[in-house]
Amino acid sequence: MTEPPCPQEFVDLAHRLADTAGAVARRYFRTVVAIDDKADASPVTIADREAEAAMRRLIEREHPDHGILGEEHGTVRADAEHVWVLDPIDGTKAFITGKPSFGILIALLRAGRPILGIIDQPIIGERWLGAAGRETTLNGIPARVRACPSLDRAALYATAPDMFRDDDAAAFARLQGAVKLTRFGADCYAYGLLASGFVDLVAEAMLQPYDYCALIPVIEGAGGLVTDWRGEPLGRAADARLLAAGDARAHRQALDVLAGREH
Repeated sequence: MTEPPCPQEFVDLAHRLADTAGAVARRYFRTVVAIDDKADASPVTIADREAEAAMRRLIEREHPDHGILGEEHGTVRADAEHVWVLDPIDGTKAFITGKPSFGILIALLRAGRPILGIIDQPIIGERWLGAAGRETTLNGIPARVRACPSLDRAALYATAPDMFRDDDAAAFARLQGAVKLTRFGADCYAYGLLASGFVDLVAEAMLQPYDYCALIPVIEGAGGLVTDWRGEPLGRAADARLLAAGDARAHRQALDVLAGREH
């Protein structure tokens, strides 16, 4: 069943949310900011908190009936028909070390399904938009994945090796051994590169909905696909294991390798 198009008013609001959060991020980027550690030992800054708070105010003013799930300020109206999923700075470790590979992630769920996603890099000035009923764009220009018929020709990205533990570490090592090139450290920017045809696979683990919901419409609208490591939809799973691919052939082979099957 084809997903109904995402209304233009929601696309327009998503752009305004990204503009708002981007202004906060640029104000604090490469400045001296206090860094706090959250309960899971991941870092957070005033930029994360202010950017999300600014986006939430805008959503509350424009659509007070919509739900919001944010990394820094929690969840309201989780059972609403429309729920915005916000990661104000995906890649805080990159942000605090002055590396412009972090991004602002904004998603809109309709009945639990992501129908809109933005990956915004406010320092470089690049914004990928994916929305149901339209093709993915990068700064308004159509973006498209590239063909990759086999893993031995694939470029693979992941944020960091230490996100894979125990059996996941062994599975990722198998995948790393099967591809042509592996790189780390791009955070959500890697998914934009995949949507634009420069990367073939992104495999990650221990992700939360605010880490990945925005990526799904972007990659699917560029002709790619996103699943968990079993080939199933991600839904709103916590600690999710994600596999994104530009080519269904490479995706199938990667699933086999992750599962320990021959491909």
